[in-house]
Amino acid sequence: QVQLVESGGGMVHAGGSLRLSCAASGRTFSLLNMGWFRQTPGKERDFVAAISEQGSRTLYSDTVKGRFTISRDNAKDTVYLQMNSLKPEDTAVYYCAGSWTPDDLNSPGRYSYWGQGTQVTVSS
Repeated sequence: QVQLVESGGGMVHAGGSLRLSCAASGRTFSLLNMGWFRQTPGKERDFVAAISEQGSRTLYSDTVKGRFTISRDNAKDTVYLQMNSLKPEDTAVYYCAGSWTPDDLNSPGRYSYWGQGTQVTVSS
C-alpha cells in the first residue's frame, strides 16, 4: 500500500508562486507514474500535470503549461509541483496521485493512490 501526503499549499496573491510537495511511503515510489490534479467545490477533479516513473516524460494541461513544472526526486520519494504566475482561477484543492500505468495519465481513473489534498488559494 502506498500513502501520499501533500504539503505546501497556502494563500498567495495573483502572480505569486507556490511549490507543492507530495511525499510517498513505501518502497515502490520509483515504479509509480505520478500526477497532480485539482478540484473546486461542485466540479470534477481536473488534471494538472503528470510525470513518468523515472521523470523522463512530463505532461501538462493546457491551462497550466508554461507556468507549472512537475518534477520528482526518487531518492526522497517525493514529487513536486512548482506553480508560478498563479491566477485566481488556480484556486483549488490540489491532489497528488500515483499510477502503475504510463498511459492516459490525464485521466483520474488511471490512478490507484491519492493523497488527502492541499488547499491553494490565489487572491486577486
